[in-house]
Amino acid sequence: MTAQVTESAVGHAAAVAAAAAGTAGVRIEAARDPGRLHAVSELLGQVWGTSPAQSPLAPDVLRAIAHAGGIVHVAYGATGLVGAAAAIFGPPASRSLYSLAAAARRSDRGVGFALKQAQRAWSLGHGVTSIAWTFDPLVSRNARFNLVKLGAVAREYTVDFYGRLYDQVNRDDETDRLTVLWELTSHRATMAAQGLPLPDDAPQVLEAFLRAPDGGPLAVRDEHALWCRAPEDIVALRHRNPDQAARWRTAVRDVLVPAFAKGLVAVAMTRDGWYRLENP
Repeated sequence: MTAQVTESAVGHAAAVAAAAAGTAGVRIEAARDPGRLHAVSELLGQVWGTSPAQSPLAPDVLRAIAHAGGIVHVAYGATGLVGAAAAIFGPPASRSLYSLAAAARRSDRGVGFALKQAQRAWSLGHGVTSIAWTFDPLVSRNARFNLVKLGAVAREYTVDFYGRLYDQVNRDDETDRLTVLWELTSHRATMAAQGLPLPDDAPQVLEAFLRAPDGGPLAVRDEHALWCRAPEDIVALRHRNPDQAARWRTAVRDVLVPAFAKGLVAVAMTRDGWYRLENP
């Protein structure tokens, strides 16, 4: 245990993780043996819509992660494996963990939240105080989960982070990513872990200075924040209208890249799809 992580913080995080698993109706464990890791790899491939040979994390990579001291959490429900999350340590001096992937078969039953709380509890128990990962800024439900449900923030935008990916989620779109930082003992993370609401009000000024590809407002400012709207369901839009999906990519990029360059931080995603960016 390090001076930065108290016994009480670890115990509280473990209790929160257990409660979240109970609410989701799952049992969460650490996986190390090849058989279970093969099943995790297959699950990730199913969620991302890849062929079995092109899973986001192959079984041998998952085995190496576990063997190197990282962690692969698995969630089991009544029907078997329903979710998984894998993470590795960042640079030792930063006391950080890097989350490589997290997925659940269903997004509306609390499995993802339970997995991330288990990851938080495990991390604090190993002296880790922050976890970082990336996500597609156009996927508004992931943005809301990361920024509001977990209490993380986004500070960095990278254009075409992975290069082109040919799966059912990315559909050959450019892979722009926001980097999330989850400070595990912060007020935001602690509030979110307890299910207490974080501010996620919609913008008060709806006169846009930029228009979105669907003709609606894209970006507005009020006295407190810069707001940027994301599409309602970019994954479905990529299947239905890939040209408009590509225009959304460029439009949101053109707002967020200069905003992050000025030092703004994404702190929320509203229920109707607006990013809130503030001065830290």
